[in-house]
Amino acid sequence: MTRSIDIEALCAEKGLRITEQRKVIARVLGDSEDHPDVEALHARAAAVDPGISIATVYRTVRLFEEAGILERHDFGDGRARYEAAAETHHDHLIDVETGKVIEFVDEELEELQRRIAARLGFRLVDHRMELYGVSLSREN
Repeated sequence: MTRSIDIEALCAEKGLRITEQRKVIARVLGDSEDHPDVEALHARAAAVDPGISIATVYRTVRLFEEAGILERHDFGDGRARYEAAAETHHDHLIDVETGKVIEFVDEELEELQRRIAARLGFRLVDHRMELYGVSLSREN
């Protein structure tokens, strides 16, 4: 899912003070097509502004997460990975060999989850699904 999200605008909506370094980090996050960890964010932000420290990136990511602007994921590789809080629901398929994360939506799967919840006496209000796999093209 290719996307560019205006995290700066989300910060303004939430009333967050946006410094120049936070603007750089927000732009890098908003333009990310992957799910970067803090080290990757720092490298990308420092390429724009070499004065941005890793501590600033950690603080900014934590601030954005607490404000509901970012979502944190643990895809089993020991690193917290981030993406802008989704406006629409999607699930993730993680390649365990490369770490590549593929976002997808499957209405049949969504309906099955609602039916399972109903069968167990619940109305589904939210969920997170992460599938882990190995590319079939590399298994041959």
